[in-house]
Amino acid sequence: MECPTQKPKRSGRKLRHAERAAPLPINPAPPGPEGGHYRPLSTEDMARIYDTALRLLDELGMGQVPDRLKRDLLAAGAQTLGDDRVSFPQEMVRQAVDTAAKSFTLYGRDPARDITVGGQAVYFGTGGAAVTTLDLDTGLYRPSTLADLHDFTRLQDTLTNVAWFTRCCIATDVPDMYDLDVNTAYALLRNTTKPVATAFTVAEHVDPLVRMFDIAAGGPGKFAERPFVKAHISPVISPMRYGEDAVDVVYKCIEHNIPVSCITAAQAGATAPATLAGFLAQSLAETLASLVMVNVLSPGYPMVFSNWPLVVDLRTGAFAGGSGETAVLNAASAQLSNWLGLPSGVACSMTDAKAIDAQYGVEKGLTSLAAALAGGNLIYESSGMTSALLGASFEAFILDDEMHAMTYRALRGIEVTEDNLGFEAICNSVLGDGHFLGSPATYAAMERDYHYPKLADRAQPKVWEDEGAQDAWQRANAAARAILADHHPNYLTPEQDSKIKDMFTILH
Repeated sequence: MECPTQKPKRSGRKLRHAERAAPLPINPAPPGPEGGHYRPLSTEDMARIYDTALRLLDELGMGQVPDRLKRDLLAAGAQTLGDDRVSFPQEMVRQAVDTAAKSFTLYGRDPARDITVGGQAVYFGTGGAAVTTLDLDTGLYRPSTLADLHDFTRLQDTLTNVAWFTRCCIATDVPDMYDLDVNTAYALLRNTTKPVATAFTVAEHVDPLVRMFDIAAGGPGKFAERPFVKAHISPVISPMRYGEDAVDVVYKCIEHNIPVSCITAAQAGATAPATLAGFLAQSLAETLASLVMVNVLSPGYPMVFSNWPLVVDLRTGAFAGGSGETAVLNAASAQLSNWLGLPSGVACSMTDAKAIDAQYGVEKGLTSLAAALAGGNLIYESSGMTSALLGASFEAFILDDEMHAMTYRALRGIEVTEDNLGFEAICNSVLGDGHFLGSPATYAAMERDYHYPKLADRAQPKVWEDEGAQDAWQRANAAARAILADHHPNYLTPEQDSKIKDMFTILH
């Protein structure tokens, strides 16, 4: 192609301004881009870690195996060891990896909100069980309430980059465990149609809650056809043993076709080795023990391989959720899970900061970007969590949603095509106006390639001063207040709501 010799006609100034002011018709930073660009482990490293995990399960095995599970595991090829431990032969583990689900759909009650988990696709969501909430009025922490859970759920319902919602706080004003599980589930159903997740305190709570889910789904058995609730379960307790109550919940979830995130949450130097490689080997073995269990009970069952490496400050024993070690360990965990072909779940953005400050921004940005670049499919804890998971914040949800968009944009990368290399556009601008501000190519790129944050301040200092000199926390506080004032969804029909309230004690 040769440069044109005739100067192009200038386009109208008013038209250009109108075009640039119009809403963008596409999202330049959509959820679900591919990760896998950051590889803290070499292929040889991953093979050695996996081999060590296989040896641990074979030679050390798992302890405190509940009787029912032990019978099922032994029937599938496991073996007994001394001290009442159960060994998983290496071929048994490899078979579980081979037969495990490699991808599956997390359903929303609104099908447009479904997401597919697996491969290298990256989605940010929530998690956590914060017992305190950062109050919008005082800026200080107070015990989390059921009203907070409803508010967090309806707030995130408006946030594009939160792909699914797990209850992020515990309603400390609901002391009865059954009422807590019931009212947590109700808050999710009432306030969002995204895929959601919750926890069941004990297996006996699963059956009645499935009846609630069936009501929301349209009738008996309907929930199992499109299960829009995922269960968070920790059936393995570090180091290398099962937890009976959580194992019972797994059995019940499989009975009702509830997808599971089987979460391993070892802590380096406390319940797992302080060496990072040793930690990864033990944590991988423990998560594989969950995978073997699930696939013995139901081969190919939808399970998120949720290997969450957690770090403690070895000087004090305090949780260090925002550390550089947390960043690299969760990235390595995602890399290992993806290498095995398993739908991966990791944790990040678990900042230790109490305030929405510089520490908050550094720790959130570093850990979330590392996990995403490594290709973590579901990145938990990444929205709204503060204070080393002890706190949840409305302002944090707003700020984190914007951070996720920037991360998605970074993952999307740069598309190189003949058109966007811009040879003709360069020629036209150089021989025409001498700049690129009004060209069709610039307008097209503005829509396609650039993310425009809603909250970040890009004004000149004088404009910022004239508009009140607000910091990010203040802007996020105002945005959260506006959403909570205006967004009052009720995704249950009056008939559904009435049936649920006739069957359960609803406290909100």
